[in-house]
Amino acid sequence: MKQAAEKNISLKLWTFILGMVILLAALGYAVYRYMEEVDAKEAVQAELNSTKDQLAFTENELSNANQDRAQLSERLNEEKERNDEFFEQIEELEDTVGILDKLSKTDEELLQKYSKVYFLNEHYLPSKLKSIDEDFVATNAKEEMKIHAQVWSFLDDLLEDAKRDGVELRVLSAYRSFGDQASIKSGYTFTYGSGANTFSADQGYSEHQLGTTVDFVTTINPSLTIGFENTEAFKWLEKNAHKYGFTLSYPRGNAYYQYEPWHWRFVGEDLAEDLDDDNAHFYDWDQRKIDEYLVKIFD
Repeated sequence: MKQAAEKNISLKLWTFILGMVILLAALGYAVYRYMEEVDAKEAVQAELNSTKDQLAFTENELSNANQDRAQLSERLNEEKERNDEFFEQIEELEDTVGILDKLSKTDEELLQKYSKVYFLNEHYLPSKLKSIDEDFVATNAKEEMKIHAQVWSFLDDLLEDAKRDGVELRVLSAYRSFGDQASIKSGYTFTYGSGANTFSADQGYSEHQLGTTVDFVTTINPSLTIGFENTEAFKWLEKNAHKYGFTLSYPRGNAYYQYEPWHWRFVGEDLAEDLDDDNAHFYDWDQRKIDEYLVKIFD
C-alpha cells in the first residue's frame, strides 16, 4: 500500500513537472514569437521612419527644385523682356533709318511755301516729269502738259474719278520752268504793270516750278477766271480733291495772290486730308508742321 501511494505521488509529481516544462516551453516560445514580432515591428517602424525621412528629403529637394525653377523662370522672363526691349529698339532704329533714308530720297522742296516766301533758283527741276494724258489737257493749252512723275498717278485717279462722276476737268497749266515763269510774268507786267503781282508769281516763287501744281478749267469755261468757282468741276474739287492729295493754294482772303479757284497743288494725301479736316489751307499752317508730312507725301 505504502509503495503504491509513493508511486502515485511520484507519478503526479512527474506529471506536474512535465506540465510545468511544457508550460515553460510554451511560454518561452510565446516570448520568442513576441520578441520576433517586436523586432519585426521595430524593423517595419524603422523602415517606415526611413521612408518618411526619405520622403521628407525628397519633398525638400522638390521644394528646392520648384524654387530654382521659379527663379529660372523669373530670370527667363526678365531676359525675354530685355530681348523684347532690345528688338523693339532695333525695330525703332530700323524705322528711323528707313525714315531718314526715305527723307534723303525725297525732294525737300516739295512742301515749301514758295509764294513770296521761299525761292526756287533757275536750276531747280523736278526729279522726273511725266506727260499728262492728252484726253485731260485743255484744247487751248499752248504746249505739252507735264507733271511730277510721282504725282501723276494721284492726278490720273482724280481726273478719272471726276470723269466717272460726270464732271469734266481739263488741265490748262502744269509744270512751268523758271524761264517759262519769267516770260509769263514779263508779259503780265507789260500788260498790267505792278498789278500783275496780285495774280502772277515772279520766277522762282511759282508753285508750278515744283511740277506738283495744276490749273484746272473746263471745256465750257476754258480760261482761268474766278467764274470757275461756279462750275460743277470746282464744287467736285472742293469736295474730293483732298482725297487725292490736292489742296487749293489761294482761297479767298489769302495773303499772297488774288483768289484762284483753279489753282490746286499736290501736297500728299495725309496733309491734304488733315487740312480738310481742320478746315485750313496750306499757307495757314507753320512750315515746321508741314515738313512733318514730307516723308509720307507719296504714300
